[in-house]
Amino acid sequence: MPSTVTEMAVSLWKNLLQTTKERILQQRRMSLYNGAHGYDEELLKKKLQQFVGGSINLFKEDNGIGILTLNNPKLMNAFTGTMMVELQERVTELENWKDGKGLIIYGAGNTFCSGSDLNAVKALSNSQDGMNMCMFMQNTLTRLMRLPLISVALVQGKAVGGGAELTTACDFRLMTPGSEIRFVHKHMGLVPGWGGAARLVRIVGGGAALQLLSGAAKVDPERALHLGLSEETLSSSDETRALEEAQAWLSQYTEGPASVIQAVKKVVTAGRELPVEAALRTEKDIFGTVWGGPANLQALVRRPKHK
Repeated sequence: MPSTVTEMAVSLWKNLLQTTKERILQQRRMSLYNGAHGYDEELLKKKLQQFVGGSINLFKEDNGIGILTLNNPKLMNAFTGTMMVELQERVTELENWKDGKGLIIYGAGNTFCSGSDLNAVKALSNSQDGMNMCMFMQNTLTRLMRLPLISVALVQGKAVGGGAELTTACDFRLMTPGSEIRFVHKHMGLVPGWGGAARLVRIVGGGAALQLLSGAAKVDPERALHLGLSEETLSSSDETRALEEAQAWLSQYTEGPASVIQAVKKVVTAGRELPVEAALRTEKDIFGTVWGGPANLQALVRRPKHK
């Protein structure tokens, strides 16, 4: 039996934390689509893995910031089939990163992403394959958006088509001088299919989203700032320096214990996605995972709330 009130609080906190963590993680991993929607994920993954090239690399730093690199520079980091599958694998890895606090996504070769590799697109041009790819990427990017990490898309060079959609799955976007975000889907006879339209509306509003999609216009850093699509224009276009700047920008929001940073992201996700009653209940549950937890108890010992 715990011998002190503090030990009892910590014991209660650990039990509540585990139960709530399991339930929230299960909700976060829930697929938007399943067999009832005609979606066969395993069959699609086998097809996607026929289209090889590039990679999705993940480096997890000791400070709790992960660096996810889109690595297919010869095709401006276009997503091959194997890269789509690897992205899902990296998201799963990030969901299980207990010490994670932040994530930066950027492209190798000083450009972000040019969307889908056209070789895969042409080979999957029949309606059912196209719909399955749409559902697969929507599932993956929704899980990415719901990660309990504060995420940033570092936009260098071009983020076009599916690359533009990927930026909207991050919490924030930082742009380098001369970079652009462009939803070019109209010119391909399409609309966004990776969830980019729905997310764009939530970021910039319906009117601006309609303009960006119907006009297929280039959004430079200045306009992105005006629209609220970007948080800041970095000073350098150099790949290494821009990444350092992005890490410094993100670090101001990731200071503190991982449990607290993750809890902050979870309550914001709940407030953004759920009806208010459900968001309040979820906030209560997440509050219970940190109340009386190590960070809370240490803060109470370290200093009073009011000075």
